[in-house]
Amino acid sequence: MPKVTAQGKTFDVAYEANLREALLDNKIDLYNGAASVLNCYGHSSCGSCLIEVEGPVSEPTKAEKLRMAIPPHSQHHDRRLACQTKVLGDVRVTKFDGHFGTGDEIAWTPEQDSVVKATAGKI
Repeated sequence: MPKVTAQGKTFDVAYEANLREALLDNKIDLYNGAASVLNCYGHSSCGSCLIEVEGPVSEPTKAEKLRMAIPPHSQHHDRRLACQTKVLGDVRVTKFDGHFGTGDEIAWTPEQDSVVKATAGKI
């Protein structure tokens, strides 16, 4: 079984598991801020489940390619929509800041629950 490592947790998923569903089932904070309630629930239209994923995953779907061609996503060719991604082997997931996850600051890493919390108050 493939393993997913995200936000300080590692868990097994079925081969070809939908990454969005796997992350949410394991209580990973996939959405930033209001996107946790204002999202398309996995239909690729909102793009708020944008993540960086390392490891073997499915090729982008037509729906994902279409969404990723439109700003603010068009500048992030190294990121994927979790809702359109199937897990094909062990993967590591990183989430960035901003409503859509299109920011430059890391929100959380595969090993760390929250980079923002971990660095808050440090100069």
